[in-house]
Amino acid sequence: MALTKEEVLIKAKEADVKFIRLQFTDIFGILKNVAITVEQLEKALDGEMMFDGSSIEGFVRIEESDMYLIPDPNTFAVFPWRPREGSVARLICDVYTHDGTPFAGCPRNTLKRTLAEAAEMGFNLKVGPEAEFFLFHTDAEGKPTTVTHDKAGYFDLTPVDLGENARRDMVLTLEELGFEIEASHHEVAPGQHEIDFKYDDALDIADKIMTFKFVVRTIAQRHGLHATFMPKPVYGIAGSGMHMNQSLFRGDDNAFFDPGTPDQLSDIAKYYVGGLMKHAQAMTAITNPTINSYKRLVPGYEAPVYIAWSARNRSPLIRIPAKRGASTRIELRNPDPSCNPYLAIAVVLKAGLDGIKNKIQPPPPTDKNIYEMTAEERNAEGIGSLPSSIYAAIQELMKDEVIKSALGEHAFNRFVEAKMIEWDRYRIQVHPWEIEEYLAVY
Repeated sequence: MALTKEEVLIKAKEADVKFIRLQFTDIFGILKNVAITVEQLEKALDGEMMFDGSSIEGFVRIEESDMYLIPDPNTFAVFPWRPREGSVARLICDVYTHDGTPFAGCPRNTLKRTLAEAAEMGFNLKVGPEAEFFLFHTDAEGKPTTVTHDKAGYFDLTPVDLGENARRDMVLTLEELGFEIEASHHEVAPGQHEIDFKYDDALDIADKIMTFKFVVRTIAQRHGLHATFMPKPVYGIAGSGMHMNQSLFRGDDNAFFDPGTPDQLSDIAKYYVGGLMKHAQAMTAITNPTINSYKRLVPGYEAPVYIAWSARNRSPLIRIPAKRGASTRIELRNPDPSCNPYLAIAVVLKAGLDGIKNKIQPPPPTDKNIYEMTAEERNAEGIGSLPSSIYAAIQELMKDEVIKSALGEHAFNRFVEAKMIEWDRYRIQVHPWEIEEYLAVY
């Protein structure tokens, strides 16, 4: 049920809210907020709150800077960790231009556009993310380190580190904010954790991913720890991914399920996989948007590098988990938690819809362990690879009209421009590895 303006005002009064953070996300997936007092809440809900868009990187130029924040009443939530008297709440907003049209550079609007396209085809996208993160200690000045006390491994139960208590607090806080937590466990690498929440409508999940990151970092800080969603903070151990489980529904029916086929997957599911595989290289620029993302996407650390699909093994890019019926889903395994969830879900959906519209058949599933295949064997089976750097991924993005259209011209141009600057800064930097490798030798 959608909340009305009046219901939000009543809830704010009941919870003794004094401040409201109007939250929105920039093109690079960074959460921004404008704080207002409760006296301004009604004005905000009427869509009368302006802010200076030119102050946000990748938004607009100075001469077109007046923008409006339009709150989504359904996203009203009171932060559980604030003092109860004079509490702080938040509303997630869409960004509109001064003439009252949705701003093309607002990622939430981008996702809404693609969801509207799916709705026209009769589909509603459900997404279930699996976001991993690291908990590190901070130094004497409170700066994050890459040190962890933790010696636990995958699913370990012994509370050998501060991380266990912090993670429990995170789960409790998320539940207070209305999340339905399905699993919370230790991951493969020391200091690495995962908290999974129940799948839901795509827009709600994108909002939840942003809230999730915010909560995890806030609670970690309160435990004297630093939580990072950086994909590969430590060399030589597994990086952090954000596998994206997705299914299309028609009303209450899962459109990926067909009990009449041998694998119980519908043609729609197959075409969706075909679309994901066709556009995988271009999508990677958005699902894995940092230079560091490509330190995770290397063979040997469970991260998917090869463009293939399978119902059986975990080495390909796309896995079809065993459950069928309403739970039939496709798991895309390359996204990492540094991505902007609104843009990532938008491009993935756009690719899948393109597969359905154009009936793109995927190649046969690959049931061997691809990591153990030679390059020749992979070539023989037509198994391609994801780009090996953000630079290579941007080159693929620039060639893919379907994925570009999902982003829209404004977001595409600003994203590419910023990433090329980032790549150049990285490229001309002298890294510690080079000093180690060459200084004494030459």
